[in-house]
Amino acid sequence: MALLDVTTADKNIVDRRKMPRNKDLSAVMRGARDRLMERTGVNHFERELLFMHTRALIVNSATIPLLIAIIALIGVVSGVGKSVVLWAGFTIALYAVLGLLARRLAKQGIDNEHIRQWQLIYLGGHFMTSIGWAYFAYLQCDACGSSLFPVIKAVVIVLAMAITAIVSSALRAAILAAFTLPVITYTLLASGNLGDPLTAIMVVMLFSGLAFFYLVATRLNQSVAVTLALQSEKDALIAELETANAMSDEGRRRAEEANLAKSRFLASMSHELRTPLNAILGFSEVMAKEVLGPIQNGTYREYASDIHASGEHLLNLINEILDLSRIEAGRYSVNEEPLLLTDIANECIHMMNLKARNKDVSLITQFETGMLRIMADERSIRQILLNLIANAVKFTPPHGKIHVKVGWTAGGGQYISVRDNGPGIPPDEIPVVLSTFGQGSIAIKNAEQGTGLGLPIVQALVHVHDGEFHLFSKLREGTEALATFPRSRVIQSTRAIGRKPGQKKAA
Repeated sequence: MALLDVTTADKNIVDRRKMPRNKDLSAVMRGARDRLMERTGVNHFERELLFMHTRALIVNSATIPLLIAIIALIGVVSGVGKSVVLWAGFTIALYAVLGLLARRLAKQGIDNEHIRQWQLIYLGGHFMTSIGWAYFAYLQCDACGSSLFPVIKAVVIVLAMAITAIVSSALRAAILAAFTLPVITYTLLASGNLGDPLTAIMVVMLFSGLAFFYLVATRLNQSVAVTLALQSEKDALIAELETANAMSDEGRRRAEEANLAKSRFLASMSHELRTPLNAILGFSEVMAKEVLGPIQNGTYREYASDIHASGEHLLNLINEILDLSRIEAGRYSVNEEPLLLTDIANECIHMMNLKARNKDVSLITQFETGMLRIMADERSIRQILLNLIANAVKFTPPHGKIHVKVGWTAGGGQYISVRDNGPGIPPDEIPVVLSTFGQGSIAIKNAEQGTGLGLPIVQALVHVHDGEFHLFSKLREGTEALATFPRSRVIQSTRAIGRKPGQKKAA
């Protein structure tokens, strides 16, 4: 018989076509995904950028003053004179004022309402430092030569631009505030000598350097803003995940409480239902068999038989629900002992033979020889086989055949297979019939009596024995139920069991 691909189902079947039950959790996660997929803006982090600029000024407060001190020392050695020392002291003082502003802001904190105000204060501080660099552009050195000193001044200003562009990239306008005035001052002083190619090159270099380093500061500013935006999204996602985790924990706690309430309900109701059921079964059997005397009306006898059959059905349903509940709760008692699957299969086939003959269905056994014992619970294995054979008999048409196989798996384990040539199950309904109270469309169409608990119980009992349960089916060709047990449950030391009397033990 051609079979479909294996469909492995766990104890808890999840139908992904259904809407999720926890709508709040689903909404939170969907919102997080949507926000991550949107393009993140970079213009909403002025406060963080201002704070980063403050920290950069504090950390690098000695960088440019050290450069100024080195230039002043070189200028004194080169013969510039006292003017370079005065410039150095004045400019370092201006940078000290800018550093004090940064420390004050770091100590005071940044409010969202005063962000624009502090940006203007910082730009004003950088403009103050531009006065010092304009002073530097105004310096003269007769001993250095008329053509060499302007080149040195331009190179120093460009170097200061580069340092400022890196340090103050979080406030990109700082480079313009700090060096527009020195560049203009240098150009005005050199305007009378622009005919000199070297002087013209220096002027062009200063303007180009100012534009270039402003572009560099802009790129760095945008990179930092994007990093802050991604960090903000990550923090928001972490917060949402924590919220979702809390909601999940709450849902799990409620599910555990509901499961406990269900267990308590089943424990109490099993006693409450069994007591009247015993009376119903006993009295209806007495009436149907006319133990206390004949019943004149034959319809009453039929009613008594129907009552007894319905009571047995209800009792079986209660027992199956309790078994499944105990298995799912991990409280199902298993008494493992060495047993042969072939022996139990023969017993179950003998028990189901009458039912199969009444429907004109043949039960065919195919047992491999040399089967070893496995450690398992006999009651569970018997229930697995009875449920599978009963299902096969129920859906197999008259004159049909049911093959019951017991054999070895490729990995050294053992398997039980029950295959029929009934109508089969649609592939998309296999998870349904393996779920609790699930019934396929064919069973509903044919009005086959059943609770929908047989296969879930089989699946759960196989999992209790560390095995796997698979259901193969194809429409109009039949169904095969396959239960496999791992090699670890096979008792390898019992090969001598079942030796005929007088047979010697193999060497």
